[in-house]
Amino acid sequence: MPQLKITYFDFHGGRGEPVRLALAIGGIAFDDHRFAYPEFADVRKNTPFGQVPVLEVDGVQITQCDSILRYAGKLAGLYPNDAYQALLCDEVMYVVEEAGVKLGPTFRMTGEEQKAARLALVNGSIPVYLAWLEKKLLANGGDYFADNRLTVADLKVFIDVRTLNSGRLDHVPTDLVEKTAPALNAHMKRIAEHPAVVAYYAKFSA
Repeated sequence: MPQLKITYFDFHGGRGEPVRLALAIGGIAFDDHRFAYPEFADVRKNTPFGQVPVLEVDGVQITQCDSILRYAGKLAGLYPNDAYQALLCDEVMYVVEEAGVKLGPTFRMTGEEQKAARLALVNGSIPVYLAWLEKKLLANGGDYFADNRLTVADLKVFIDVRTLNSGRLDHVPTDLVEKTAPALNAHMKRIAEHPAVVAYYAKFSA
């Protein structure tokens, strides 16, 4: 097994968390390098494009969160072997990532500018992508997004929905998911109760 090191912010969300979660669920050892936001200015100097997460595989630095997540999924047995099921998995991950790209610039805003930008998303693209995800989930049976089992697509949606519900995003109503796509909340609760997910987060609450 290769030596793995993940560098990402020290919180249970964002683009790095599904990778950590996938590796932990799969029992794959990795160096979990977490840093506080004030340290980001220094950390980004040593990353491609000044972005995180980055993954080091035997010392080789890899960028792009969905590529990293797919690799982690393959190592952990959480990525489909079937080409079509892998396509369904990738489709969901890219939709969530695209939504995150639209939200990302608002984190650099404050005050009325941030409020206006986030309300535009709340009243525009966020409900659209949530409704699409719900439709995809239900079309695949309602429990998982691909392969009739837990995959990295489920983990990526799980983290995204939990963040939208958290109240940490100013001007994003905590009931937005419930009003728009309640099946995604049921999915989030199901993933949160998965024994391996419970065990992962228990380490941080001990």
